[in-house]
Amino acid sequence: MIEERYDLAIGRIGRIGGEESVKLPFRKFFQKTASFLLMIDELKKEIESGGYEKRDLSELEAWNDRLYRDILPDNYSTSYGNPVFAVKELGEGYGQILSFLYTELRGAIPYVFEGKTEYLDILLELFLEIYGQFEEEEIPKEEQIKEIIYWYASDYCDVFVADRIREQIDPDCSFALNIICSSDLSDLRYLYRFGEYISENERRTAEHLLELSEDVICKMADVYTEGYRVGFVNTGKNLSKKGTVEIRYVLGFERVIKKAVENFREMGLRPVFCRSGASVLTKRRHLKVGYYGAVANKQFDYDHGNDQALFFDKKFMERKLEVIKTTYEHHKELAAEMAGPAVIEMFGEEPFSPEQTKEALSLTAKQEELSLQFDSRQSQIVNSYIPGDERSFTITAYPVPEIGKDYKEIFDEVIRINTLDAKVYEKVQQTLIDALDQGEYVHILGGNGNRTDLKVQLHRLNDPKKETIFENCVADVNIPVGEVFTSPVLEGTNGVLHVSRVYLNELQYRDLEITFANGMIADYSCGNFERELENKAYIRDNILHRHETLPLGEFAIGTNTTAYVAAKKYGIEEKMPILIAEKMGPHFAVGDTCYSWSEDIRVYNPNGKEIVAKDNSVSIRRKEDVSKAYFHCHTDITIPYEELKSITVVTADGGRIPLLEEGRFVLPGCEVLNEPLKNA
Repeated sequence: MIEERYDLAIGRIGRIGGEESVKLPFRKFFQKTASFLLMIDELKKEIESGGYEKRDLSELEAWNDRLYRDILPDNYSTSYGNPVFAVKELGEGYGQILSFLYTELRGAIPYVFEGKTEYLDILLELFLEIYGQFEEEEIPKEEQIKEIIYWYASDYCDVFVADRIREQIDPDCSFALNIICSSDLSDLRYLYRFGEYISENERRTAEHLLELSEDVICKMADVYTEGYRVGFVNTGKNLSKKGTVEIRYVLGFERVIKKAVENFREMGLRPVFCRSGASVLTKRRHLKVGYYGAVANKQFDYDHGNDQALFFDKKFMERKLEVIKTTYEHHKELAAEMAGPAVIEMFGEEPFSPEQTKEALSLTAKQEELSLQFDSRQSQIVNSYIPGDERSFTITAYPVPEIGKDYKEIFDEVIRINTLDAKVYEKVQQTLIDALDQGEYVHILGGNGNRTDLKVQLHRLNDPKKETIFENCVADVNIPVGEVFTSPVLEGTNGVLHVSRVYLNELQYRDLEITFANGMIADYSCGNFERELENKAYIRDNILHRHETLPLGEFAIGTNTTAYVAAKKYGIEEKMPILIAEKMGPHFAVGDTCYSWSEDIRVYNPNGKEIVAKDNSVSIRRKEDVSKAYFHCHTDITIPYEELKSITVVTADGGRIPLLEEGRFVLPGCEVLNEPLKNA
């Protein structure tokens, strides 16, 4: 039945190129889109016949280019995937709707590689249903097309969303695992079996890993998997209760991933691989969550980050939440087995600052409100089946070749940074914590043009001999070492946080400034765009995640001066991922605390003292109404050492304990942290 539906649909699409029943300019859109779908059919036949797998590397590269060529930056100005072009050609309203349709149909690329013919049927039938509307004598009203899209989203929510949840928790969904474990990784043709865009970054990453010794590969995998294991130990969580781990990474890293799979299996964990979402029903705006290849065009992804604006309402929200709840209930044994994600990130691409286009779809104020409600309720559902106090994670990062001519040197340097001696940092960081525990608040003052002037209020200790405010973080869940961090007291936390340039969640911010009043964001601005309203909208959408305000959920001091010096040496400061950048100076996270969903677990530093600063006056609301306690985001913003004038602990009696001055550690016992800086 599935194949019959497919044959009927693709047969009908095959005739569209010669038809003139649809009026111009819409005819050009449907004919071009039909040709894309016929290319998918051609690929489907190649894969099923075994011909695709037999092609040589250059032929596979050509196929990959054909599939993604239309949305690549050089061609984007005349692509229907570009809302600006679509509106110009098809008119306001119709342009946005049909640009959405074209974008949704591009999900056919991964579906055909995975053999998901049912998914292809759904997409082809959606295309034909809308095409049929334009074949009528009168051009259909926008609302008619929107209604078709609404019912597509609603009717197939229990296919796309339900399947994605299962793929996130079920180790038997093994499409990527089969490629990783059954392929000859020295033959780079395997990269083209995933159905993702493959750029020079993925190819050269895989090539570079082939040049590394088995010992180095094992070392990289061991740091990654051991960090995951130690994360459970340090937080008092029982890993033996779990049976699966979700592996998230960027293609090209398969040699390390294959070894990591072996390590996880020795821990009793079966790997789960879930592709980053390809449908508006499963994507998380422009962000990538899962495994994925190169981003063919970041502007394309950004332009379509709010495509659900076409159909998202309360009825749909309730429908999607019902599907999520039902799916987790049906697979609750699998969900209970999930230990959490293990992530390898890549960094080094040119920082991306998007263009704000008025033609791109955006949520209404009501839809934004519903979206926040959805995030809250979805998190509560997930937490009821995969409790936060039972799961953990780990995350590490490596550079891509695009980082520059010193790629191989930088890669080796990052391996060194990721394997620094944790014991050295543990001792020095405890010295910092001993000083911080004496404080009533910490005063952070910027220098060299940095306008930061911020007072961070600290929790009070009832028993300083047994309790501590800051966590001594070495190298477990967040690799590499090192930082000390706390959940600040919101009341009394006031002032301005400023950074000249920072890269957050794949987006660049210039001259970012955030003002806090009693620990909550009171104002914000940046210098990305000429109009201040655009700057505020950019921050609100991507840092505040559409909340009216967020608390200061974390204050930390990074101690990895080795990473800082490496970044300066190679001129890659702004390309460093937040994972490493947060260790290169003080950082401040807006959103939830680091302990969200697991505040009641007792956590201790290596010296035996219990960390008691885990809640703030927002997160504590979980005891009465959990929907008012969490914001479901946590964004770290780092001030680099060279933009620091001072960090000072201020005690209750007005005493002052300097920690850093002019970008150098001045607290006795921390001198070793300045050694790398002497060569900066």
